[in-house]
Amino acid sequence: MEVLYEDNHLIIVSKRAGEIVQGDKTGDTPLSETIKLYIKEKYHKPGEVFIGVVHRLDRPVSGVICFARTSKGLSRMNQLFAQDHRVGKTYLALSATPPPHSEGTLTHWLTRDTERNKAKAYDREVPGSKKAVLDYKLLGKTDRYYLLEVHLRTGRHHQIRCQLAKMGCPIRGDLKYGAPRSNPDGSISLHAHRLTFEHPVSHLQIDVKAPLPQENVWQSVQKLIEKQS
Repeated sequence: MEVLYEDNHLIIVSKRAGEIVQGDKTGDTPLSETIKLYIKEKYHKPGEVFIGVVHRLDRPVSGVICFARTSKGLSRMNQLFAQDHRVGKTYLALSATPPPHSEGTLTHWLTRDTERNKAKAYDREVPGSKKAVLDYKLLGKTDRYYLLEVHLRTGRHHQIRCQLAKMGCPIRGDLKYGAPRSNPDGSISLHAHRLTFEHPVSHLQIDVKAPLPQENVWQSVQKLIEKQS
């Protein structure tokens, strides 16, 4: 676990692919518990440590994720995340298929199959669906993969995975949404790269980036990302 930002109300860390954000039926130690232990040891806290889950990343996804250290911080961050335009979320995705355009906006209506833990995208509203909107931009390509930058306007279950697959660009390693093969480590090549928002207590502008995974395929696109900076 790498801490990217920390104050009295929030802690932002870089999640590794394969880590779970909070406890589930697997029984694996979640990132929330790892952070509790970190806070307890660093600040010598004798009692129970509060850590609130503000948002989530799928288990095979890496990148920046924010937790609250106080109930006040959690409540206010929940309000921020409930208003999609108040939090900037930038992702990087690798696909073996080129997008139809160098940049664009995708608008779909998503339904969720809870039994299969999978979303489905429709071009029009259907019963039980929720509107999903994202912007994408092609940053460049390597000899095998295309690097897309994605900005979420809404936060839906498996939104990026589902919408990019609907566009014909399944994410590398994402078997659930049409990738031809899995990644060796079980990850998918989707990285939550940047998180920006106004701090709900101090009102300072927070802008945090998570470093790219150490995997060779990600390191090969580092220069493409630096060109955009």
